[in-house]
Amino acid sequence: MKKKLTVAILSTALLFTMGTGSALAHSPMEQEIDQLLGTRYSYGGNTPSGFDCSGFTMYVFAQLGLKLPHQSGSQFQMGSSVTRKDLRPGDLVFFNTSGRGISHVGIYIGDDKFAHSSSSRGVVINRLTEDYYAQRYVGSKRIMNDAKYEEAAGETS
Repeated sequence: MKKKLTVAILSTALLFTMGTGSALAHSPMEQEIDQLLGTRYSYGGNTPSGFDCSGFTMYVFAQLGLKLPHQSGSQFQMGSSVTRKDLRPGDLVFFNTSGRGISHVGIYIGDDKFAHSSSSRGVVINRLTEDYYAQRYVGSKRIMNDAKYEEAAGETS
């Protein structure tokens, strides 16, 4: 019962978090992320039974037909750099949480928010402007080309 209540609360939170302002609202990517909210953190995890940060991004992108390596530093080597002001939903956002380079990754979902697997809270949504993340933000990468983005966002040209 507790898990169902937690999932209901997280789903409601996602509705208010992503709902109206996100290009991903009701999109294939949003649906994947919505299903995974609340999933526990598991070091090395890359399945819905538990995720680490890069396992989470790897899994979500795999559901969209895109292959990512299972390591945040390796994911940072992919795609093209994007400035923070040019972020669009589906871009990867990277952080230095360890003091030793890229050590955390999440998926930008719009409205200055990103979904990620937090080591203390599992799969959650946070704002890039929160002090902890703002101070540790390193950069962003665009992995999806325009056609894949339109497919993931549920948009058509």
